[in-house]
Amino acid sequence: MSCTACGDSVPRSEAREYDKEGNRWERHDKTFEHFCKDCFRELCHQPRGDLESTLAEIESRGLSQAEFLERYLTAVDPGDDPADHRDA
Repeated sequence: MSCTACGDSVPRSEAREYDKEGNRWERHDKTFEHFCKDCFRELCHQPRGDLESTLAEIESRGLSQAEFLERYLTAVDPGDDPADHRDA
């Protein structure tokens, strides 16, 4: 398996499964991301707080990915300029 975070190759027996939907027990029709032990330890395993409501507030039909990400960055860090995160 390849670690989603660092790209290192790890045996399946040593990989850690991560469900980005937050419910790893519901396995039907899902694909999971896999992480090496070191990267898995660095993941935040805490509740996501207001993430869903923040996403719902900025989501709009027809937004491009760039527009969505710019709105998201502004919402989570209003003092940061989203233009600083764009590729040159």
